[in-house]
Parts: sequence; C-alpha cells; structure tokens
Amino acid sequence: MNVDEIRNLKEKRKITMLTAYDFQIARILDENEVDMILVGDSLGMVFQGNPDTKKVTMSAMLYHTRAVTQGVKRTLIVSDMPIHSYDTPEEALSNAKHLLEAGAQAVKIEGNQSTVIKVLLENNIPVMGHVGLLPQTAEKYRVQGKTPQEADQIWRDALQLDKLGVFSIVLECIPKWLARKITHDVRTPTIGIGAGKYCDGQVLVITELLGLVGKEPLPKFVKKYANLHEVIDKAVTEFVNEVQSGKYPEKCHTYH
Repeated sequence: MNVDEIRNLKEKRKITMLTAYDFQIARILDENEVDMILVGDSLGMVFQGNPDTKKVTMSAMLYHTRAVTQGVKRTLIVSDMPIHSYDTPEEALSNAKHLLEAGAQAVKIEGNQSTVIKVLLENNIPVMGHVGLLPQTAEKYRVQGKTPQEADQIWRDALQLDKLGVFSIVLECIPKWLARKITHDVRTPTIGIGAGKYCDGQVLVITELLGLVGKEPLPKFVKKYANLHEVIDKAVTEFVNEVQSGKYPEKCHTYH
C-alpha cells in the first residue's frame, strides 16, 4: 500500500488505520491487511505511561518506527512528528527524513502548519494532516468544533491542507456533521477518530481496541473489540501460582 493507493480509495471503500509501536503488533496488523499503521506519539501515554504526548521525543519515534517496520510487508507506515520536531521548516525536513530512513513512508503533522507541510511536500515527503483535537498542544482533551467559530476554523484548516496536497487528513474529536462536511468538501481521504461514520476511514489506538487499558474509562468513540487485560491478568496469576506451588515447569517443559 502506498499514498497514491490510499488517495484512490476515497469514495470507493472505507480505509482502516490502527496504531502500532512494536514488531509483534505491527506484524499482526500487516497480516490482517490493515491499510495504514500509525506509529503514533500516543506511545507517550500507552507505552511510556505519561499523561499526554508532550514528552515524546524524536529518538523515541525513530526507535518505535524501526521496530514497527520489522513486522510490515504491505501496510503503509505513517509516523507522527512529535512535539517540537517541526518548529521550523528546516528542523521538520531533517526530522522527517530521519523517520523515512527509519522505515516510515509518510509523516503526520498536527494542525495547519502550512509552511512546514509545503516544504516537506516539495521534498517528496508524503504528509498526513490532522485537524480538530490536537493532543500536542491541547490544554484539555475535549470535542472541538462545537461553536460556529471553532467549526469554521477547523473546516478552513482542512481545506488548506487539502489544497497543499496532503494524502489524507485525520479528523479528531469533532461533531459528525462537521466531519461529514469536511469529507464532502476535500479531495483527500479523511480518517476519523471520534468524528463519526461519515469519514473516509477510521483509526483507533490499538491498546484501547484490544482492551489493554485496565479499568480506566475509555473515550466515548472507542469500541473495545477484546479484553486482553483480563486475559493477561489470568495468565500471569496462573503462572505465579504454578511456580510457587512447584507445578511449573513440568517434565514436558524440561530438557533431558
């Protein structure tokens, strides 16, 4: 899968994208023909245990991008540009090139960073846009675009990104009517996360989809397709009990 193939899916079929941060999960997503893998700076929360994405570094993004690349044969890999990695066009270009060298085929940038995005596109680096809730700069995670002024600005930002030539746009946490309007008004595919059913595709954070997040509440838009927290909890408890009781390892687990 490449960026042109993603572009061509608009109005043909829905696009699938999931996050991945390691080889094993990336391989499973690739084998199940997920269209795109996002090496997201959400790793700051789900992998590093931080409250937000504001401490994620380029070195962390490069490390996880390399790991994901090892498990992928066909799926398009998009890597997030972390906070402060694109403060200037020159810095953005250097960091984006490093991510592509690590195995990404495109990068994602939050917000209407027109000057930066233009420089990347001029240097043949595919860019995924991102409007609505912008976790790197948001003071509070909440639905965006609920006032006419907010909605108009998000719509205008999406139109500008489309005009620049991004190959897709993430719409995060906006009302479904606004996502539907943007999807209709832009040529590039839209990928929703908390933006309703009218987007051209959907993305979720893999740990939330798999139910690895424990008992903390999930955002309204998340559907938990499995409960691996419960499965892992049961397996680890059984391991501890069997080791302490002497049941494990048995003869079949021992070299002779």
